[in-house]
Amino acid sequence: MLKNILFRTAIMLLLFTAGVTAAYAQTSKPFLQSNPWKEDQLIEPAALAAMISKKEEVKIYNIGVVQNIRGAINVGAASDAVNLEKLKQLLKTVPKNKSIVIYCGCCPMGKCPNIRPAFKLFLEQKFTNVRLLDLPDNIKIDWVDKGYPVE
Repeated sequence: MLKNILFRTAIMLLLFTAGVTAAYAQTSKPFLQSNPWKEDQLIEPAALAAMISKKEEVKIYNIGVVQNIRGAINVGAASDAVNLEKLKQLLKTVPKNKSIVIYCGCCPMGKCPNIRPAFKLFLEQKFTNVRLLDLPDNIKIDWVDKGYPVE
């Protein structure tokens, strides 16, 4: 009888542990957002750094709360409606075919709250030559630590 009770208790604990583990595994996965850009609209950090050093014509917008890349216009976090409106106002005088790079780098791109609203704004405004700086980890790891130019 005691063996039977211990066996049932062990089975219940095993099932409980399996259930908790499965629930935790489902909620601990990072939430990845859908992207409004295409792969060919990403620009690698080395390519942008080369453009800056060659003084190529490109407008760079910092749409996060991160360190400024040399020559970038600091708009602030594009997840904030006020800053998104500020960006919209700045774009009124920019030609639609101007070479533009936007970036944030506050966190991994899959979680960033700023890059998607900003990129969507550029699409809505019919900009044809906008790219997103590919910073998969963050601005420090993917730009600053590599010695690329900052202000």
